[in-house]
Amino acid sequence: MSDGTGTGSGAAAQGTERRVRVVLVDDHRMFRTGVQAEIGRTDVTGVEVVGEAADVDQAVTVITATRPEVVLLDVHLPGGGGVEVLRRCASLMAAAEDPVRFLALSVSDAAEDVIGVIRGGARGYVTKTITGTDLVDSVFRVQEGDAVFSPRLAGFVLDAFASTDAPPVDEDLDRLTQREREVLRLIARGYAYKEIAKQLFISVKTVESHVSAVLRKLQLSNRHELTRWATARRLV
Repeated sequence: MSDGTGTGSGAAAQGTERRVRVVLVDDHRMFRTGVQAEIGRTDVTGVEVVGEAADVDQAVTVITATRPEVVLLDVHLPGGGGVEVLRRCASLMAAAEDPVRFLALSVSDAAEDVIGVIRGGARGYVTKTITGTDLVDSVFRVQEGDAVFSPRLAGFVLDAFASTDAPPVDEDLDRLTQREREVLRLIARGYAYKEIAKQLFISVKTVESHVSAVLRKLQLSNRHELTRWATARRLV
């Protein structure tokens, strides 16, 4: 079950001496409950869960109110995804004293998801196959300012940011949230609004809102221009 981010023995063994305040952000309540049960035994792990959130707006509110040292952040969230949380919490991450640090915790191991949150300011990215002990260790490492990645993900993160062959940053694409990118791709592939709504488990009205946001951010007029834009960037 472990994805090998570390031995995990240090943080757990010193749980009574070391403390870290954490907020859990994930849209699945049962997963949050499981993480809380696994790592939130403060007297043993040293981790104190001070808040939870299920979507972007809740996350920003809770993080701003509690000012945790580390946020465990899911990538796919209602309201714009983990990247949107990072964008709206940029000032907290940049604080000179007691900055809030983010560790992505996601089921996804897609390169786009990983690179997106790292560009957004997250200090690391681990997948949900991680054990509780290793997760505790990762939280403490992020609190101390380290960058933490599941081993399988670290390679292409380094490639993306260090290789001279890495693709350039697309500032236009980076303006879009994760969900807006999903809608963009489906629109460009010719899906109708109802089909997109069904596939993404959202309402048609929400699809329309996302399309309007994409057109506005990219300064495009209609879905035909959007399709050409996506095709030119090989996003379809």
